[in-house]
Amino acid sequence: MGYQPVENYGIIGDLNTIALVGLNGSIDFMCFPNFDSPSVFAALLDEKKGGHFSITPAFGQMKTKQLYLPDTNILITRFLSSEGVGEITDFMPVEDFYGSNILIRRVVNVRGEGSYHMNCAPRFNYGRSKHKIEKHGNDLIFTSEGTEEDKLVLRLKSSIPLEIKDDSGFAEFKLRTNERADFVFERVQDGKTARPIHHFVTEALFKTAKYWRDWVATSKYNGRWRETVNRSALTLKLLTSQKFGSMVASPTFGLPETIGGSRNWDYRYTWIRDTAFTIYSLTRLGYTKEAEDFMQWVQKKCQDMGKAGYLGLVYRINGRKDLEEIELPHLEGYKNSKPVRIGNAAYEQFQLDIYGELMDCVYMYNKHVQPISYDFWQVLVEQINWLCNNWNRKDHGIWEVRGGEKKFLYSRFMCWVALDRAIKLGDARPFPIPKEWREERDKIYNSLFTDFWNNKLQAFVQYKGADYVDAAALLMPLRRVISPTDPRWLSTLKQIEQQLVSDSLVYRYMPGKAASDGINEKEGTFSMCTFWYVECLSRAGHLEKARYYFEKMIGYANHLGLYSEELGFEGEFLGNFPQAFTHLGLISAALNLDSQLNEHKNRNHNNEFIKEL
Repeated sequence: MGYQPVENYGIIGDLNTIALVGLNGSIDFMCFPNFDSPSVFAALLDEKKGGHFSITPAFGQMKTKQLYLPDTNILITRFLSSEGVGEITDFMPVEDFYGSNILIRRVVNVRGEGSYHMNCAPRFNYGRSKHKIEKHGNDLIFTSEGTEEDKLVLRLKSSIPLEIKDDSGFAEFKLRTNERADFVFERVQDGKTARPIHHFVTEALFKTAKYWRDWVATSKYNGRWRETVNRSALTLKLLTSQKFGSMVASPTFGLPETIGGSRNWDYRYTWIRDTAFTIYSLTRLGYTKEAEDFMQWVQKKCQDMGKAGYLGLVYRINGRKDLEEIELPHLEGYKNSKPVRIGNAAYEQFQLDIYGELMDCVYMYNKHVQPISYDFWQVLVEQINWLCNNWNRKDHGIWEVRGGEKKFLYSRFMCWVALDRAIKLGDARPFPIPKEWREERDKIYNSLFTDFWNNKLQAFVQYKGADYVDAAALLMPLRRVISPTDPRWLSTLKQIEQQLVSDSLVYRYMPGKAASDGINEKEGTFSMCTFWYVECLSRAGHLEKARYYFEKMIGYANHLGLYSEELGFEGEFLGNFPQAFTHLGLISAALNLDSQLNEHKNRNHNNEFIKEL
């Protein structure tokens, strides 16, 4: 197969899980049946032990291209050579049509005659469990070892003959012009028989295309960079669980923030922070159903917490907290980056900012989607009352540092956001507001300007007593904590530019100087921070500079418009992929910049009209 870097992948999904499809026609990553289930394909982390599903043409020299059918999550991988042209169409029908967990691959020979090799090699339970493979007619049945609860049974069905080779499904076939071969890889469930493949793939293809196009059509955004914004929205939708209403930060685990390093985290879970920001962005585009589903999930979680102050920062997609972090030493890791981890120890951390993100999301939901219930308000009151007594505590902060708790600027101003939005929500409705809320909100605000302002730097610093800035401060004007043109903010922005900005790329904090994350390694620039920076520039009125950096940053996406968490020195993708936080940052920056440019254009037009008069 050959090695594929992260940026060479596209994604497909069914709102239960996501598969990564390489430019070489190989599916090298998929957890199944859900986002946070064990992997069945993970060649991205270990080519020999991880498992893959490859379809490769036997052309000589060839070029490859990938594209999405416009306004869909249907992916086409095209192979072009002097001998012929072949295409693989990859997609997963959403659960509404056929039930869940179906992966479909259609191979079409567009021109000439081509020979193809197919190898379906699932490796169960992160490559830790053995399996057996049986042939039933022309179907191949893969059955993993394990208890009845853990056992997974998968079926590969095809329109061409299949063989068993080395515990894998195998086929060699030839196609002439316009001939095709179909493959359906699905979960075998009790009482469900194999579907006839004849006509099924074509029907599923058109139904899936219509689903995605109908979804995109509900967007209210018609501004600049519409195609880019739509692709980010489609990506965020793919990261959403239709079953639970929660959203994963990324569909992958173990992809390193530094090649050869040990920052190899598992992001297949629901962070309150990431999901709240994502719902905020989708709501601004007009996607209200996602906000409703997430609010239902949040209400269930709040009721399950037992008492105020127990809101977790990260959960499994079903709301559980069993996220014990363990290492998988049998996997060699992406580019030999070890250890490969599953689970995430951050679930045990204390983080105060999540209350602000949640309340900002609830406030937006109440204002733009539908009013929240009295019972939900009472649950929120308990949380805010607790926050009034605990906002001055140390925590691990937005970057989830593992080097000890501190009093972080970001956590402090998001506590202010929590109280501010709770007060505004109560004022907008006939809900009673405890009198101490306003007093505590003002105490927090004063604390920002006394405890976190560094006179020497003339900037808000990362934590109380620090002498350097943090890119998380870029969210201060974005969350309306401070005016984007306030002199104190503009001098802070200047320090961020001097310390953290490299052209259009932004580091999250100064490597080696900021609050320790417990790991002494270099890291790349954080793509989401660039979009925060762009939005700060546009809100401050620096429109040409903001547009220049925004459009440069668009060029750092991969060939399909997807972003990982970080960018390395040579523009290579680092960290888990794709990352929700980056795509929601893009949407927010695009919406604000487009609006500001329109206002500027209208002002200039009106001024010209007045001059003519």
